[in-house]
Parts: sequence; structure tokens; C-alpha cells
Amino acid sequence: MELNLLHLFIISIALILITKRYLQIHFSKPLALPILGHLHLLQSPIHQSLTKLSQNHGHVLHLLFGSRPVLLISSPSATKQCFTNNDTIFANRPLMLAGKHFGYNHTAVVFSPYNQRWRELRRFMALHALSPSRFPSFSSDLHSLILKLYSGAGEGCKYFKKVEVRDILFELMMNVISGLIAEKKYNGEGCGVPEEGRKFRKVVEEAFLLSGASTMADFIPVVRWMGIGGAEKRMKKVGKELDEFYQKIIEDRRRVGRWKEYADGGDQEKKSNIIDVMLAMQEKDKDNYSDVAIKGVMTSMLAAGTETTAGTMEWTMALLLNHPNALKKAKAEIKEQVGHNHLINDSDISKLHYLNNVIKETLRLFPAGPLLVPHESSEDCTVSGVHIPKGTMLLVNIYAMQRGNQLWDNPLEFKPERFDSDELVHGDEGYKYIPFGIGRRRCPGESLAWKVMLLTLGALIQCFEWERVGKELVDLSEGTGITIPMAKPLQAMYKPCIDMHAVLV
Repeated sequence: MELNLLHLFIISIALILITKRYLQIHFSKPLALPILGHLHLLQSPIHQSLTKLSQNHGHVLHLLFGSRPVLLISSPSATKQCFTNNDTIFANRPLMLAGKHFGYNHTAVVFSPYNQRWRELRRFMALHALSPSRFPSFSSDLHSLILKLYSGAGEGCKYFKKVEVRDILFELMMNVISGLIAEKKYNGEGCGVPEEGRKFRKVVEEAFLLSGASTMADFIPVVRWMGIGGAEKRMKKVGKELDEFYQKIIEDRRRVGRWKEYADGGDQEKKSNIIDVMLAMQEKDKDNYSDVAIKGVMTSMLAAGTETTAGTMEWTMALLLNHPNALKKAKAEIKEQVGHNHLINDSDISKLHYLNNVIKETLRLFPAGPLLVPHESSEDCTVSGVHIPKGTMLLVNIYAMQRGNQLWDNPLEFKPERFDSDELVHGDEGYKYIPFGIGRRRCPGESLAWKVMLLTLGALIQCFEWERVGKELVDLSEGTGITIPMAKPLQAMYKPCIDMHAVLV
């Protein structure tokens, strides 16, 4: 009896709160339920559920997720309004459990509110963390990967051999970014701690899965208070594991002590890694460059950079395997523009127009983040003629926009040639294609991601022949999470190219 009265009391309070929200904003169809709002309409994968809602009810939708008002858009014109006229207003982030447990209580640059501290972190990442001058080791990491595949081919490199594509790509990205952050490698020759890399990968995958789940506790406070579902408990566990991993790396760099040279005024250009830079700054400004701040930068780069970039390259290889003519065309371009006397390098990238289009088309069909990281309005504004109150969460469904029938010809076809025209990614047309986001919170690692993807995919195509494991097409089913992983990790058959033998041995 007491439990029933408690439930009745909770429901009554929730109904009062929701009714109050309804009076503040005009909500379109579909019909919301008490307490849940429109949460009952969401199924996994979330981006596909939201796409169906937009197809059925419109491309600018006012929804209610529990007690939180949500503006869901999949319209280029509405996107432009949000990130031009209202860019500063929508530069904020909503406070959610992922930001608390994975983003150091919303202080990491990805999760931080739009404020002076965020601007300082963003500037630091542009000048130090993501500067091209801090990326000299990538060529050696890529060369090591190619040699590993080459030596693993065996039998005089005459026969095709199976490889787990996701594994090799994640290992590469893990080495690249951990080297950038701490001059540390977790895979390959000279690596003494591969088990740490494997553990980190498992934790990152779980963090992305939890971040992309429809966490009721984010939208219905009583669910969090009562601990229903256990999502926050899992987040705390994963967040603790990530924190321990990051802290160990920081302590290792602190013991090495090279950061002291920079704290004493050493040459700025010789700062070898991001943690050493931040430890040196910590000596002068312990508040803004605390260990927590360092770990926030690490999670923005290590967790986000490895999974998203490796995932995009995996999708690209899957699409090329399913479209062998496109693979042949990419290989022919590399043969003509690069040749076989050297491994593809930075100077070759600008000449690979078709490969560039292949990656663009992959990101159109399978953007690393199908929904932009949520934004939140910091004050009242107007979008598409409708009043949007302060505190509204903005969800931009780029998955729906980049597959829209009214925006693209044959949108579900893999057709890299569609990007031969620059009009698709510039001007007003560009708002229908924003795989790296847009506005003040646009992905700061976009340039480096492009460089990594072009060089890696270019090298894999240049050095090896690729085939599907069987006659059947690769399964392109989508997995779940904040990104779009392949539901079934990609396996492929590869064989070294004879004309690259002299370069690889």
C-alpha cells in the first residue's frame, strides 16, 4: 500500500512538471505520454528511430524526452539557422550522465559548457594537441602496420590471407594518438604492454555504447534517484577504469621528468608530447592545468579519436569490398598518381581526388556520429519561425539529412562521383553534409582525421590486393552506440602487391 502511494505521488509530481513544460512550448506530433514524453518511441539504434520520426512527422520536430524539451532537426535550412544566427546560443552542452562520468564532470572539451574555460581548452588543443607539427610519427606507425601485414602474409605472399580489419585499424589509431599524447605505444614491435591497449579498447567501446544508449536517467530524474536500470552504475565503473588508465600515463610522464625542461623555459618547439606540455603548464597554473584537466584532454583525443577514425576506415573498406569497381578505380588512381617506388606520403594526398570522394561518400552514409553531440540553448531563440525556450536540447540528425531523398539523388547508393562537385560541401548546400559537425563546436580534429584516413586507406590499397572472405556481400548492418560501428566486425582477404615488394622488404 505504501509503495503504491509512493508511485502515485511520483507520477502526480511528474505530470505537473510535464504539463508545465507543455505550456512553455508548442509540441508537434507524435503524441507524448505522461512522464515518458516521446521516449517510448525510441528504439535501438537511436538514430534510425529518430530518422523514422522525422520522415513521418517533419524535419523540425519539437519533442519531449521525459521532462526535457528537445528540438530534433534534419533540415539543412534549420541547421543553418541554429549554427549561424543562433550559433552562440546553441554552443552549450546539456548536462548528461556521459559528461559527468566520462567527461570529468563536464570539464572535458567535448562535454564542457560554452564558457571562457572551454575557449582556453579549445585554443590549447588547436595550438598544441592537434597542431600538424605534433604529428611526425604517423608515417612510421603506418609503415609498421603495412610491414606487419606484409610479414603476416607468409608463403611468399602468393595467397590471400584473412585479417580482422577493425583490429588493425584500432591498433594503428591507438598507437598514433597515444604517441601524440605520451610517446607511448600499445601495439606492434617494441611494445611491452599490449594487454593494456586491449583493455583500453574494451573500455572505450563500452563507454561509446553507454553514451549512445537512451539513458532514462538523463531525462526522468526519478529514474536516477531510484537507480532504475543500472546505467549510471555501469557508467561509474567504466569512468573509473578510464580514469585509472589516464592517471597511470600521467604518472609515467611525471616520473620521466622531461616536462621540467619546458617548465624552466625550454624551447617550445621541442615539447615532445601533450602531457609533458600540460605538466609544464601545471607548474605555473595548477587550477587550469590540473591532472583532471589533462585527463579531460586525453579522453577527448584517445577515446574519441581512436574509435571514430578507425570505424570510418572500417566502413570505407567494407563499402569498397562490396563495390569492387570503386576499389579498382581507387587503386588505379594511386598507381597513376603515386606509383610503386615509395609508400604513399603527405605530398601525395592532394592528388588522390577519387579516394577523397570515397571517404566523403562513406561519411555521408555512415557518419562517425549519426547525431551531433547534443547542444543546448542558453537563452530563448527562434528556429524555423518557432519559439525555442532556454534549456532546450538540440539534436541534429545528420544521418537522416545525409540520406534524405529530397536532398540527394539515389541517397542509399554508394556513389563517390557525386562529390566531384564542390557545391555539395560548400555554401548553403554544405549544410546537408556535416559529418564533422558545424559551428563553434565543430570537431577540432577534422584535419588530422582526414590526413590519417587518406594515408592509411591509400597505403592499404597501394600495397595489397583485397577481396571479400566469400562470395556474399559484406554485411553492412549497423551496431549500436554513440557512433555507428559495424554490427559484425569486418573480415577481409588480402595479398601483397608484387610491384610493392621492393618498398616493403
